[in-house]
Amino acid sequence: MEVATALKCDTYFAKPYHSWERGQNENANGLLRQYLPKSMVLRNVVSKKVVEVLNRRPIKCLGWKTSYEVFEEFLGIDDRIFVQSIY
Repeated sequence: MEVATALKCDTYFAKPYHSWERGQNENANGLLRQYLPKSMVLRNVVSKKVVEVLNRRPIKCLGWKTSYEVFEEFLGIDDRIFVQSIY
């Protein structure tokens, strides 16, 4: 609660086993499962690559742009420069 007070925002805690209370979280989990099935050994997964794949997906609420495209437009960054800096 100290963080919420410092940020002057409300907090919400979902009840355990009430997945319908965490819609955005469940959507993200489903998206991850497309790339990381339950049978997959996660020891060999590189988190930067997962972030890269997810952030390069077009999103409806962003006008079918990717998260990277919106971020780059906001900052005025050329996409080619940003991609080169990741690798």
